Amino acid sequence: MTASPAPAWRRDLGLGALALAAVMATLVCGQLATSPNSAWYSGLTKPSFGPPSWLFAPVWTTLYLLMAFALWRILRLPPSRLRRTALLLYLIQLALNAAWPWMFFAAQNPFLGLLNIVPQFLFILATIIAFARLDRYAMAALLPLAAWVGFASVLNAAFWWLNR
Repeated sequence: MTASPAPAWRRDLGLGALALAAVMATLVCGQLATSPNSAWYSGLTKPSFGPPSWLFAPVWTTLYLLMAFALWRILRLPPSRLRRTALLLYLIQLALNAAWPWMFFAAQNPFLGLLNIVPQFLFILATIIAFARLDRYAMAALLPLAAWVGFASVLNAAFWWLNR
C-alpha cells in the first residue's frame, strides 16, 4: 500500500514555516548589523524627512510578515519556470535586504548602503511583476515593501549626500 500524501493543511503549514524561517533569518541577519544608537550614526547629519526611530520596528515587522505571506503563497503553487524565476527574484531581494544593514551600519558607509538599496528596490519591483503573473495576493503583499524601500532609497541617498 502506498502512503497517502500529507493533507493540504499540513503541507501549507510546513511551507508557511519555511517562508517564515527565510524571512526571520533575514531579519536576524540584518539586526546583527543594525546600530541606530551607535556614536557613528548619532553623529550623522540626518535628513529632515526621516521618520522617528520608533517607527522602524513596527513597519519592518509588518513588512516581514507580508513578505513571508507572499512567499508562502508562491511556494504553494505547482512548480513551473515562472515560479522558479519569481522565487529567484524574491531570494535575491531578500539577500539584498539582509546585506543592507551590513553595508550602511556595520561598514558605516551610506554610499555602500545606496549601492545596495537601489538594486534591492529594482529586484522588489521585478519580484512584484513576477508574482503578479502567479498570484495577485502575493503580489499585493509586496506592494508596501516596494513603497517603503522606495522611500528608504531616497532617505539613504539623502544620508549619503548630507554626510559625504
